[in-house]
Amino acid sequence: MSVKDLVRSLTPNFLLNWNRKRKKNKRNTELAHKQHKGNSITTADLVKDLRDIGIKTGDSVLVHSSLSRIGHLLDGPRTFVDALIEAVGEEGTVLMPTSPNNVFQLNYIRNTPFFDVLNSPSKTGAITEYFRKLPNSKRSLHPTEPVSAVGKLADYYTKDHFNQLTPYNENSPFYRVSEQKGKILYVGVTLSMAGTNLHTLEDAVDFKFPVYYKDEFQIDVIDEKGEKHSVKTKVHNPEYSKKRKCDDLIPLFEEKGALHKCRLGEAATLAVDAEKFLAVMIAEYEQNGVTMYTPKGS
Repeated sequence: MSVKDLVRSLTPNFLLNWNRKRKKNKRNTELAHKQHKGNSITTADLVKDLRDIGIKTGDSVLVHSSLSRIGHLLDGPRTFVDALIEAVGEEGTVLMPTSPNNVFQLNYIRNTPFFDVLNSPSKTGAITEYFRKLPNSKRSLHPTEPVSAVGKLADYYTKDHFNQLTPYNENSPFYRVSEQKGKILYVGVTLSMAGTNLHTLEDAVDFKFPVYYKDEFQIDVIDEKGEKHSVKTKVHNPEYSKKRKCDDLIPLFEEKGALHKCRLGEAATLAVDAEKFLAVMIAEYEQNGVTMYTPKGS
């Protein structure tokens, strides 16, 4: 466990929340100053950055992001989203996790009677909420880990996520972006903050840790037509969720050529080759017992 993770685990929640609010207020003040000085980032600026980090026309790109880390965007989330869509072009696809949950999955599922694909807001940041509301955005019908997509393969990525017992299996957008040799961007966030694709390993192999809670849960899913469907889903065991050491895997992914560090706007960014990412996870698990819970192997 890193020093940062150790400190976080020992700090009371009220202090963590206070510190997050303090940092957010400080960052908002900095962004307002940049806007006042005319130092706003444009769509063209971000398209250039995306090209520099290897995003090409026709790419499938799954994006995790923190709006405030990118810098002051001229038109807010629209600037960032427009840049992504322009960078991949008509032949490409942009994807974003749009989970309605920002707490442990077990807490969420116990307190949520239904998931409405059109109306349940994304809790994964302002950019994702803007993205899921676009007229041409398709959102997958999984109640805990839906993904929204815009582009040529939007239907392919989202259509089979419905009624899957686990959200990260071979029918999920998370797995399929690896199959399609796509890319994953962590813009202003890290694996510890947004490491959803790490879970594809758990569904791709006979995983040795009981990361899923023992019970299955029934929940209603309301589709685009307003029709209600009752589905079953598994959720993560919070006791195992607390044991994750996701960022400790970054050096391994760098060494294997699956990840490189770069910048997008002002944000420190991780650019990931999704196919290599999954292949490295499977190989390292099978050969050395490496997981997000045991990043040094076992």
